[in-house]
Amino acid sequence: MLVLGIHVPPPDAPLGPALLNQWPVFLAYVVSFLTIGIMWINHHRLCQVIGQSNTTFAFINVVFLMVIAFIPYPTDLLAERLGNRVDAQLATFFYGATMVLIAIMFNGLWLYAASRGGHLLRTDLESGSHGSAARGYQYGPLVYLLITLTAFLSPLLSLALFLAYAVYWVLPVSMPSPSQPEV
Repeated sequence: MLVLGIHVPPPDAPLGPALLNQWPVFLAYVVSFLTIGIMWINHHRLCQVIGQSNTTFAFINVVFLMVIAFIPYPTDLLAERLGNRVDAQLATFFYGATMVLIAIMFNGLWLYAASRGGHLLRTDLESGSHGSAARGYQYGPLVYLLITLTAFLSPLLSLALFLAYAVYWVLPVSMPSPSQPEV
């Protein structure tokens, strides 16, 4: 759905300059799409360790997915404001606030599933491995907040940091694995 914000230049405009003028749209699209992809991968990893669900967990997940589905709006806003340089800092801050909220919701999912001794986690997980599942997730809201605040120094720097942080999450993450049967 993010690509809906990318419009084909008018047919009477020279194509090269028109495409170059759309750099903010393409950059915001790449950062947001990678971020959504990383969130999907981490959500998939999280769901691999979930053994059961309940209404509260499902509702937290629905709210998490609602915030993810909201990403096209701040992405379009960011791209537009980077392009015309009107309130680009505030648009980048708004984009970042969305990322902070996503990180908070992701942590909420994990914390709820792992609470009360891991009441929703698979029972075949190695004991003591629950903490390793959250490697770095707990720092996400703070890192996203710091990157978001960078928008007031430079919207482009902030966007570059969002991209770098998305790339960081491409790196392998250690999730709890099922216990190996004793031989």
